[in-house]
Amino acid sequence: MNLSTAFANAASIDLQKSALFWGEEDFSFGQLLAQSHWVARKLQEEFGVKPGDRVGLWLKNCPQFVPAIFGVLHACGVATPINNFLKPDEVNYILADAGIDVVITDLSMSEGAAKLSALRPQLKFMHVEDLPAQPEAPGQFVPSPRLTEDLAVLIYTSGTTGRPKGAMLSHGNLLHNVESCRIVLQTVGEDRIVVLLPMFHSFMLCVGIMLPMLIGGSIVLIKSVHPPKNIVQEILHRRATILPAVPQLFRTLMHSSIPDLPLRICISGGAPLSGEILREFSARFPVPLVEGYGLSEASPVVSFNPLEKQKAGSIGKPVTDVEVTVQDDEGKILGFGETGEICVRGGNVMQGYWNQPEETSKVMRNDWLLTGDIGHQDEEGYFYITDRKKDMLLVNGINVYPREIEEIIYKFPGIKEAAVVGIPDSKKGEQPLAFISANEGAAIDEKALLHFIREKLADYKVPRRVVTLPALPRNATGKILKTALRNLAKGNAAPTTQSSA
Repeated sequence: MNLSTAFANAASIDLQKSALFWGEEDFSFGQLLAQSHWVARKLQEEFGVKPGDRVGLWLKNCPQFVPAIFGVLHACGVATPINNFLKPDEVNYILADAGIDVVITDLSMSEGAAKLSALRPQLKFMHVEDLPAQPEAPGQFVPSPRLTEDLAVLIYTSGTTGRPKGAMLSHGNLLHNVESCRIVLQTVGEDRIVVLLPMFHSFMLCVGIMLPMLIGGSIVLIKSVHPPKNIVQEILHRRATILPAVPQLFRTLMHSSIPDLPLRICISGGAPLSGEILREFSARFPVPLVEGYGLSEASPVVSFNPLEKQKAGSIGKPVTDVEVTVQDDEGKILGFGETGEICVRGGNVMQGYWNQPEETSKVMRNDWLLTGDIGHQDEEGYFYITDRKKDMLLVNGINVYPREIEEIIYKFPGIKEAAVVGIPDSKKGEQPLAFISANEGAAIDEKALLHFIREKLADYKVPRRVVTLPALPRNATGKILKTALRNLAKGNAAPTTQSSA
């Protein structure tokens, strides 16, 4: 079994059923299947895509994302969703690393596409605006067979080395994770899943797209997320049943004057869910609000709080057919209440990092995926994350590694030292804060520095503030003490220069 066949089988049960809602439009399963076959044929015949070729998807949220990704899979290609917030230089690194020469995009990205063409002259673009609304009958295209172990998707994650790494997910990895989520969330064909988070994100790819499309459910794709009342109106209008969102949206819903919602499950992710939000939301709505946990390397869902019992501060229990343990640095499995690294094993765990065997070996130990998150397990089997082993920030639910930002800062003239830490943000979870010191005799213009960074990195990676110090604190071996910088960030710092990111 592969994802292409699974989608075709689910769609064929009722080709007339509405599979996706977008504003006042709706798209049937037959329409999406026919469009995906059209994409596959175009990729093969006009763009020369062969089995195993990587194809980029550089798209904002749109209905065409669904036939685009399944079209790549029908063509036996490897779909590579690319963060649409990235700047051309960042995208070009991914294209070069994955060897991508074909990108599916939309006309609103034309300016960035032109810059990419200058950086990568062999690049060819397919625009989703070219998709016919009603292609020929879906049964007229027969995709080549793909095996369960064949590579299906490359998901690029920010890296501790400053460069993204491509997590290799097979057809089997994603099918396994979809099935685990189906069982734990008790999803059925009548469910309608709200998609308002970015479709390029691994969680939306699995739970927002693959899950409903492979079980014959439906997607309620939110056309406009601002103001939040638009989301509520769409949920009511389309009778949505499952809402994945960030904690801030649930806080907004709690304080809104809205009627009873048709939702049966709410899923919180992207940032820790506070006990206060969980308690207040549960008192306001008779709907389970479950916090989950995952990472791209695990396709991505690892755990959910059970529908029947949620624990504040917990990431819940492992999803079906996935093992989670807490281990020490030597790989010994620790007991209840003991703190160590959260480790994952199961059919959802990636094949490795694309062309990076050394990096793969750092996160795999005896079939266990080392998540880099520190935590413990209680006696009821619920897991808790208490710290990060990785030097990582979560900005709007997207991983940001300080090293990537620091490397850009060091390219700015006059910089002697640079370090980036996270500061809490009520709306975004965290935001980057940069500390710098200048070379002797150099004067750093903070506004110019921020402009320099913004030209090279996605806006959400740009530090909210820059703090200039005579020298950055270091330990006896010369390592910059980020703990000391985090303490300074709490308000005991030297004078700061602020600029909006």
